[in-house]
Amino acid sequence: MEVKIGIQNIGRELVLESTKDADEVAKLVSEAISGGKELRLEDEKGRQVIVPASVIGYVELGAQETRRVGFGAL
Repeated sequence: MEVKIGIQNIGRELVLESTKDADEVAKLVSEAISGGKELRLEDEKGRQVIVPASVIGYVELGAQETRRVGFGAL
Protein backbone atom coordinates (compact mmCIF):
# COMPACT_ATOMS: atom_id res chain seq x y z
CA MET A 1 0.00 0.00 0.00
CA GLU A 2 1.26 3.47 -0.86
CA VAL A 3 1.76 5.85 2.06
CA LYS A 4 2.38 9.58 1.51
CA ILE A 5 3.60 11.71 4.41
CA GLY A 6 3.50 15.49 4.17
CA ILE A 7 6.09 17.31 6.27
CA GLN A 8 5.48 20.86 7.52
CA ASN A 9 7.50 23.56 5.71
CA ILE A 10 8.81 21.08 3.11
CA GLY A 11 7.50 21.09 -0.45
CA ARG A 12 8.01 17.39 -1.16
CA GLU A 13 6.21 14.53 0.49
CA LEU A 14 7.69 11.22 1.57
CA VAL A 15 6.27 8.30 -0.41
CA LEU A 16 6.78 4.66 0.47
CA GLU A 17 5.22 1.28 -0.24
CA SER A 18 4.28 -0.47 3.00
CA THR A 19 3.38 -4.11 3.53
CA LYS A 20 1.07 -3.12 6.39
CA ASP A 21 -2.63 -2.57 5.78
CA ALA A 22 -4.39 0.80 6.14
CA ASP A 23 -5.67 0.11 9.66
CA GLU A 24 -2.19 -0.75 10.96
CA VAL A 25 -0.62 2.36 9.44
CA ALA A 26 -3.46 4.58 10.71
CA LYS A 27 -2.96 3.18 14.22
CA LEU A 28 0.81 3.88 14.10
CA VAL A 29 0.18 7.44 12.89
CA SER A 30 -2.41 8.06 15.60
CA GLU A 31 -0.10 6.72 18.32
CA ALA A 32 2.79 8.84 17.08
CA ILE A 33 0.73 12.03 16.98
CA SER A 34 -0.94 11.49 20.37
CA GLY A 35 2.31 10.36 22.01
CA GLY A 36 4.34 13.22 20.58
CA LYS A 37 7.24 10.98 19.58
CA GLU A 38 8.10 9.80 16.09
CA LEU A 39 6.37 7.88 13.35
CA ARG A 40 8.32 4.77 12.32
CA LEU A 41 7.35 2.90 9.17
CA GLU A 42 9.09 0.20 7.17
CA ASP A 43 8.83 -0.12 3.40
CA GLU A 44 8.62 -3.28 1.28
CA LYS A 45 12.42 -3.54 1.07
CA GLY A 46 12.95 -3.33 4.83
CA ARG A 47 14.11 0.31 4.94
CA GLN A 48 12.86 2.37 7.86
CA VAL A 49 11.43 5.87 7.66
CA ILE A 50 11.37 7.87 10.90
CA VAL A 51 9.51 11.18 11.03
CA PRO A 52 9.17 13.35 14.17
CA ALA A 53 5.46 13.53 15.03
CA SER A 54 5.68 17.29 15.64
CA VAL A 55 6.37 18.00 11.93
CA ILE A 56 3.79 15.69 10.32
CA GLY A 57 1.44 17.75 8.17
CA TYR A 58 -0.69 14.91 6.81
CA VAL A 59 -0.60 11.21 6.02
CA GLU A 60 -2.38 9.87 2.94
CA LEU A 61 -3.07 6.15 2.73
CA GLY A 62 -3.50 4.73 -0.76
CA ALA A 63 -6.04 2.08 -1.62
CA GLN A 64 -4.82 -1.41 -1.02
CA GLU A 65 -4.67 -3.07 -4.40
CA THR A 66 -3.76 -6.60 -5.36
CA ARG A 67 -1.44 -6.95 -8.31
CA ARG A 68 -3.03 -8.23 -11.48
CA VAL A 69 -1.42 -11.00 -13.45
CA GLY A 70 -1.76 -11.54 -17.17
CA PHE A 71 -3.46 -9.58 -19.87
CA GLY A 72 -7.09 -8.65 -20.05
CA ALA A 73 -9.48 -6.26 -21.63
CA LEU A 74 -11.12 -3.63 -19.50
